[in-house]
Amino acid sequence: MKFKLSLLIFFLSFALFACQPEPVPVSGDILLDDDFSTGANRWTTLVNDKGAMGYDAEGFRFYIRDPGLNYWATSDNHFKDVHIEVDSLRFSGPESNRIGIICRHRDDLNYYFFVISSDGYYAVGKVKEGEQILLEQEAMQYSESIKTGIAINHLRADCQGTSLRFYVNDVPIALVEDFDFAEGDVGLLVGTFEEGELNVIFDDFVVYQP
Repeated sequence: MKFKLSLLIFFLSFALFACQPEPVPVSGDILLDDDFSTGANRWTTLVNDKGAMGYDAEGFRFYIRDPGLNYWATSDNHFKDVHIEVDSLRFSGPESNRIGIICRHRDDLNYYFFVISSDGYYAVGKVKEGEQILLEQEAMQYSESIKTGIAINHLRADCQGTSLRFYVNDVPIALVEDFDFAEGDVGLLVGTFEEGELNVIFDDFVVYQP
């Protein structure tokens, strides 16, 4: 009898545990934390004759050999509102480039991006149905908050509701509104303009609940 009672209590406890709703994240909760030291998360990796992206030197490295290319990697997650932070370093290649963060990646034809260049410019925009569009700016704009040359830049992107905020080295540099994408994956983006042979590495990628 005692055995049967203990077994009944066990199954009742298990059933109650299984029926518990998932906790709702609150502001400041970490949703994803990756220092790229182990390769445990399922980031997109790629190697071809035009470049490569993947885990390297305890970071996530992009090498783009050809000019006029964008490479992006996503984390295989799905979020709504996010506050994303990451460190980026261009250690060789042209200073005229694109280095940044992606949020609300629905697929490779639809997402938001926040980018800087190593010569001091930035942009916030989206790719919608494959077309790249800058938001509330005609071209990339200059900011003294961006460290130029071979330097680490700390990037932050907040995607909350219809608001898209971009910070570089803890300084807010852009705030725009857009209504197209409400949720999706997060990721990293690197691109070249007229010159190739670009090497960029990212580290300490963290996604918070805003």
